[in-house]
Amino acid sequence: MRILLKISGEQLGYEQDGKGRGFDVERAKWLAGEIRQTLTDALNNGPTEIAIMVGGGNLVRGAFFDDAIKNNQIGQTTADNAGMLATIINATLLGDIFRAEGVPTAVLSNVNVPQVVDDFTYRRAESHFKKGRVVILGGGTGRPLVTTDTGAVNLALELKCDLVAKATKVDGAYTDDPKVNPTAQKIDQISYADAINDPKIRIMDKAALGMAGDHQLPIVIFELLQDGNIARVAAGETIGTRVN
Repeated sequence: MRILLKISGEQLGYEQDGKGRGFDVERAKWLAGEIRQTLTDALNNGPTEIAIMVGGGNLVRGAFFDDAIKNNQIGQTTADNAGMLATIINATLLGDIFRAEGVPTAVLSNVNVPQVVDDFTYRRAESHFKKGRVVILGGGTGRPLVTTDTGAVNLALELKCDLVAKATKVDGAYTDDPKVNPTAQKIDQISYADAINDPKIRIMDKAALGMAGDHQLPIVIFELLQDGNIARVAAGETIGTRVN
């Protein structure tokens, strides 16, 4: 089993006004423990390999500069490049903490910054997997105008992952925003087409869902901050919402 875990940058930050900001070392240490436990549990069911793509919203994302972009003060490409650099900061920090916590880890980037991190190549990632390492990827796709959701699906397809596990703040997808509509119902399973076409379901970038659907790549939307949830997803337990 090889899974691609997608983690937003906000999930690595300190809670501030309902959003994650900065980089929370204790949160990262907790995450390392969850990954370590997942790899240990998987020994009973066969080897599990984990790739992680991180976002950068705790530090910078292109959307932060929408007003400056509209006023022609910052270019869209520049703003998106800043967001990709933020994902590299998260990836390199997370890699150090994982290794310090006893999780063999390699960090790669789709943006060329050789003084900071090794470039991503398919062959290099496969080599790290064979050596028993978790592979963390920064830099998204390396191109502007593409979200890290789409980057995660793209990477999962390239690395022949069996599943994309998208970590969120809630326990799956709902028929409406549960914070606004108390009658919203949790969805256990949904098709790619329904997830794309229903505007009230905002579980992942629509382009990412379309790409996953084209290749029949399953996606599980689950709550990150519950002990053992990553291991449950890796073990194939029914949690969260499955898109297939």
